[in-house]
Amino acid sequence: MNTLRKWLFGSLLFAAMAATSIAFAADNFVRQDVTFTSVGKKLVGWLYVPKGVRQDEKRPTIVMAHGWTAVKEMYLDKYAEKFANGGFVVLVFDYRNFGGSEGEPRHHIDPHMQHEDYKNAITWAGLQPMVDASRIGIWGSSYSGGHVIYLAAHDRRVKCAVAQVPLANGIENFRRLVRADHFPGTQAWLAADRVEEYTTGKVNYLPVVAEQGQPAGLPTQDSYDWFMDTWKKRAPAWENRQTIRSLELALEYNPGASIHLISPTPFMMIVAENDTLTPTDLAIEAFERARAPKRLEIIPGGHFDAYVKGFDRSSTPALEWFQQHLMK
Repeated sequence: MNTLRKWLFGSLLFAAMAATSIAFAADNFVRQDVTFTSVGKKLVGWLYVPKGVRQDEKRPTIVMAHGWTAVKEMYLDKYAEKFANGGFVVLVFDYRNFGGSEGEPRHHIDPHMQHEDYKNAITWAGLQPMVDASRIGIWGSSYSGGHVIYLAAHDRRVKCAVAQVPLANGIENFRRLVRADHFPGTQAWLAADRVEEYTTGKVNYLPVVAEQGQPAGLPTQDSYDWFMDTWKKRAPAWENRQTIRSLELALEYNPGASIHLISPTPFMMIVAENDTLTPTDLAIEAFERARAPKRLEIIPGGHFDAYVKGFDRSSTPALEWFQQHLMK
């Protein structure tokens, strides 16, 4: 009896230990919780590995992160599962300052810091034994769609790229969201925030989304609806706040200026036909300046429909593009 009890205890202990590292298993892949460092900060992520990968086999890999303040639980698992079921190793991660990743100030968005996090995620992924470092693609959506444009243009390790409903030009985008007569006041407000932070060290915040008529980083009704719904259903740890200085940095961000440099890396842009957050015409105008090989996919609906009711329309072309250019 004592021997049986010891065996049962050992079996349960092993199962508990395994549960800490393997968060999710499906028919065709296994998902593990992983951590890696970026500029001295620990970032958290998920690594998806297709089942049946041989010990000496190396697979093409997709590196992914989310957009403005969003964390990986906000539907990135659905995309990663789709790509993993398509045969790819997939790394999904949260930037520093967000989710379970380290970094201060919390909820601060610096596009160049996030570029570094993407680059270090690519480096870490390429060091994994099941990854073919010569076949790494990147995927991003909304603000991180802009990151994909920038990184594909400047990091030649990237062999294929998909930018979904991307930010193409920060200040042009902002002018679509803020009335022209309010713009000087907004700039003065941002300047005052910088003075206060410089003189006192205080970091000021505002909501990411709010009901119409109230100040917010993303001032559209569909932004409020999607973030509130997704927070309740999928990402209870997400916080509805961002640093004010994040907006100043976003106004300076123009990833579309580099889009012509992506070639010869294969590039796909997925655009929503009625996008008011990252306006459709600004994204298409940027795409027209990209060089071959490239592909434009226009899907029905608005900015956030790509994640939910338009998921198949956004994820299937992306998977096909990655398979076409990364699978040998």
